[in-house]
Amino acid sequence: MAERPEDLNLPNAVITRIIKEALPDGVNISKEARSAISRAASVFVLYATSCANNFAMKGKRKTLNAGDVLSAMEEMEFQRFVAPLKESLEVYRREQKGKKEARKDKDKKADSEEQDKSREEDNDDDDERMEEEEQNDEEEGGSSPCLERFGPPQALGF
Repeated sequence: MAERPEDLNLPNAVITRIIKEALPDGVNISKEARSAISRAASVFVLYATSCANNFAMKGKRKTLNAGDVLSAMEEMEFQRFVAPLKESLEVYRREQKGKKEARKDKDKKADSEEQDKSREEDNDDDDERMEEEEQNDEEEGGSSPCLERFGPPQALGF
């Protein structure tokens, strides 16, 4: 845990940005007010985390999940934030699923290209082997095992 209470404060730049986004243009805020909001936000985060942890412990888990946080919000009597949080969570999950599928598609495409290259190399190797075998047959004057076994194609009626 943190050694000093100040270590638990959120970064001032983050707090300032949030405050500026929440206030109308032209409204200023004093350093003292910004500091108070920062401390209040830190206390809120700690309290919400503690409540969510209680739900995780009841579920015999060590990892907090989104459901724990939503339950904590209800327990802390912030029900009006639960619906918007659920919507934000759904948006986040859809984005993550899209990213995951895009990554899968990219990996499949890369694998497919590698397999195509490998097939081309194998075909090239096969072509080279066949050419070598044909050259060897011509040089040796021998015939292929198929010819030896079945005779020339004309003999089979082709």
